[in-house]
Amino acid sequence: MKRSSLISALFLTLVNAMVLIGFLWIRNRHEFEWSAAFYLLILIPLLSVYFHFRRFKLQSAVRVPSMVNNWKSTWAQLNRHWLFMFRVVAMFFLIVVIARPQSSSSTENLTREGIDIVLAMDLSLSMLSQDFSPNRLESAKKVAIQFVEERPDDRIGVVVYEGESFTQVPITTDHLVVKNGLAALRTGMVEGGTAIGMGLATAVNRLKDSEAESKVIVLLTDGVNNMGQIQPEDAAQLAELFDIRVYTVGVGTIGKAKSPVAMNNGRYIYDWRPVEIDEEILKSIADQTGGKYFRATSEEKLRSIYSEIDLLEKTRFNVLQINRKTEEFKIYLMVALALLLAEFILRYVFLKSLT
Repeated sequence: MKRSSLISALFLTLVNAMVLIGFLWIRNRHEFEWSAAFYLLILIPLLSVYFHFRRFKLQSAVRVPSMVNNWKSTWAQLNRHWLFMFRVVAMFFLIVVIARPQSSSSTENLTREGIDIVLAMDLSLSMLSQDFSPNRLESAKKVAIQFVEERPDDRIGVVVYEGESFTQVPITTDHLVVKNGLAALRTGMVEGGTAIGMGLATAVNRLKDSEAESKVIVLLTDGVNNMGQIQPEDAAQLAELFDIRVYTVGVGTIGKAKSPVAMNNGRYIYDWRPVEIDEEILKSIADQTGGKYFRATSEEKLRSIYSEIDLLEKTRFNVLQINRKTEEFKIYLMVALALLLAEFILRYVFLKSLT
């Protein structure tokens, strides 16, 4: 009797473990309309305990007169366990049906409101000053390339200026071209000087016909406007007219910096020179166009400025999400009914004489 009781306990433990594993598998596979139905699963271990002790009580009351009857009794007990298992598993699947399992699929219609950005870079001789490592220009190029890498969804172009200005890279989504264009920048590409107005006007010309929701210029310089036929104030009015925001960046330490002052045998001679940045005009340009002025006194500061501009001008996303749900209870209902039918046939056809 003890052996029979142990087998019964092990069998019922196995059944409850199967139900738990089935619950975890189905729970991860579907969403449920009424997941509270799973609280009904507490009935299964309660029924198992009831079934075990009821069998134990019946076995205690039965006396087996012969080996044949002993064999019949053992066979009947074994099949009662199978009948119980069919009923419990069917009950489990009916609870799943009540919980209404569903599969969901979603469709996203993603619309990008792109930003067109032009980086206007000062290439004047003073950009070789060594208050940045190795100089202002190389630091500005490195940080600008990083800025481009962090904005994969925007169109970006590059305008450069000294005493004159020209477009180094038209606005494009091919960021490899943009980064290569930035890497190739050097002083002396055009006539010397600092034509801030010309650089800004050329950048505005690149963006004025853009249909982007947002148009931005990042104007970087380390000096004072001293060349060009267009004044910075006039270029700022053009940017405002075409609804273009201008972020201005003044590059250079406070005080003096080691700057190129002459050339000897193809090499620059450096001397300490005062850093002169027309911050008043840069602030005016930014204020007039809805942008912001920044002062970069180190490469670290310059990097943080570009990071702030990146946050201010993040690409906007409009997402239309459509969710579709499909009822998945039918397969579980069919399994439950099949188990109940199998239990009925086994009990009242094949095992009638034993039950």
